[in-house]
Amino acid sequence: MLIRPIRPADADPLRQGFALLEPDEIRQRFLHAVRELTPEMADKLSRPDAKREFALVAAEPLPPGEALVGAVARASINDNGREAEFAILVSHYIAGMGLGRHLMRRLVRWAKGRRLEKLWGDVLEHNQPMLALAQSLGFRREASPHPGLVRMVLDLQPTRGTHVHDEPQAA
Repeated sequence: MLIRPIRPADADPLRQGFALLEPDEIRQRFLHAVRELTPEMADKLSRPDAKREFALVAAEPLPPGEALVGAVARASINDNGREAEFAILVSHYIAGMGLGRHLMRRLVRWAKGRRLEKLWGDVLEHNQPMLALAQSLGFRREASPHPGLVRMVLDLQPTRGTHVHDEPQAA
């Protein structure tokens, strides 16, 4: 598998891969049933706004447009400009290879590089693999405003005064 930024040529392979997903995989990513990934949805997903979004795919090592996409991870900066929401989908065909962990680490690194305060995502309360993955990477659980979901939050900025290297500033 090759992990790389998503490209516009990935729109059709995204649609083809979507057809191979199980209904529960779709619900866990979209948080509701989605019957198909329309060409418009695939086009939008494959063209992230570079100023506010970051998206990666895990795909076959073939040129974009030809490679089957087996996993997608994205982070989108909120309107407040201080937080980003994450979403990850790893197909059951390639689950268990550590891709979810690797993709989440890449999203965290991107968010830290943008100097964001938090990275968060709403996860179905029965999606134990995603909840366990997030917790193992330092995310904490919060109540989600949506029933049936758990908000997983990672604080990206150390709290002032608690970091070992923070020195009081001389006046």
